Amino acid sequence: MNSLEANIRDNKTKGELNAIRKNGEVPAIVYGGKDENQKISISKKKLKNLIEKENFLSNILTLNVGGTNLNVLPKEVKYHILSDEPTHVDFLRILPGVKIKIEVPVNFINHEKSPGLKRGGVLNIVRRKVELKCPSEKIPENIIIDLNGVDIGESFKISSVKLDNEVTPTIQGRDFVIATLAAPTVMKEPEKPAEAETAEGEAGAEAAVDGEKTPAEGEKKDADDKKTADKKPADKKPSEEKK
Repeated sequence: MNSLEANIRDNKTKGELNAIRKNGEVPAIVYGGKDENQKISISKKKLKNLIEKENFLSNILTLNVGGTNLNVLPKEVKYHILSDEPTHVDFLRILPGVKIKIEVPVNFINHEKSPGLKRGGVLNIVRRKVELKCPSEKIPENIIIDLNGVDIGESFKISSVKLDNEVTPTIQGRDFVIATLAAPTVMKEPEKPAEAETAEGEAGAEAAVDGEKTPAEGEKKDADDKKTADKKPADKKPSEEKK
């Protein structure tokens, strides 16, 4: 579990808030449970290192606030519109026995063992995260989908995922799809064998060398013979011969 050092802040004006940010800190607030909301600030550098890691919003952190450790779940990070730097964070208190809603990432394993992928199938991921409702002490790190032996046309639904009895998807009443293994979208047409094209070319060249007519030359010769026949004078009729 990752941890962060947190400082208690008591700013009351916008200027004081900006001063905290200029000092390399990010304002944050901790809420949830019976306790009042608590204003804190944390190191921007350390916060950015955690944000760059996968699944920041689905991992419980430990905040050290004034010497007291507090388990929290990051719920929202606000960013500057131009610089894209974090400007504020909301943390939810994690209390034992209390169920929370959390988005858990979906991970796919054994791609190389899927006959469908080997034959060019495409893995269409419908949901990269699934929202679950579960006790804070039973939050799964991820949902695993095993592709071993999976062929084209098969799909993965939430009912096929093994979850703890106390962990349930927030979407109820339907067995929603997480991913499908579909057929290739584009089929390649077979190319014409290069050997056949070469053989045709060689046959034409050999015919020209031996003095034989190629198909094109034969057609041209027949056309010339027809023109010559049309120009030949017609035979005279008997009545036109000299007496």
